[in-house]
Amino acid sequence: MNDIRTITLDLDDTLWEIHPVIKRAEQQLYAWLGDNYPRITETYQPADLRRVRTEVIEEFSDQSHDLTFLRKTVLSRVGTAVGYDNGFIDDAFEVFDAVRNDVELFAGVIPTLELLQQRFTVIAVTNGNANLEAIGIDHLFSDVVTASMAGAAKPAPQMFDMAVEMGGASASQTLHVGDHPLYDVDGARNAGLRTAWVNRNCSDWPQEFEQPEIEVSHVGELPVLLGIE
Repeated sequence: MNDIRTITLDLDDTLWEIHPVIKRAEQQLYAWLGDNYPRITETYQPADLRRVRTEVIEEFSDQSHDLTFLRKTVLSRVGTAVGYDNGFIDDAFEVFDAVRNDVELFAGVIPTLELLQQRFTVIAVTNGNANLEAIGIDHLFSDVVTASMAGAAKPAPQMFDMAVEMGGASASQTLHVGDHPLYDVDGARNAGLRTAWVNRNCSDWPQEFEQPEIEVSHVGELPVLLGIE
């Protein structure tokens, strides 16, 4: 790993746990809709909204990488169905987005990012729609690549190719760090990047994929492995 010049980092479930955050954001949005646009919640239970979301994903499969588009399309569809115009959608999404970016970083993330930033170009690479500025860590990254920017989601190579270009080093000098065996490790390896798997739950590695070059239980182990601590 002595020749690594760029670190690309997954966000959700690598730097923070995402599922409780999304659940809380959806609950907050549903409560807000009930207070401000009650015909939606009178007609649609949370399970109904999930069904509509599935329908939207199937209908707009070519835009399934753009999570903001999908959520706003769901809001438009259910709002229109009960007689509201689309004027509420941006406000509704802001309610969701504020909670979605209220995350609790795993222990050691901030000092690790500070160390990595001193030695490497650090690029965030995410399928989600996290806002690094809202979270308060944008200063610890040189840039960010999202699925909506790349026009495809991991494990598609477009995201990794864009991150490599932003980083200014070759793919073989770029280490991608993430929690997902397919989206992060296998996707990055197929794009020519070096790979590190964040295995927080002591999971078994899926045998259908080639092993990652590095396995850590949390990102705080990276500085020692990269020789900077």
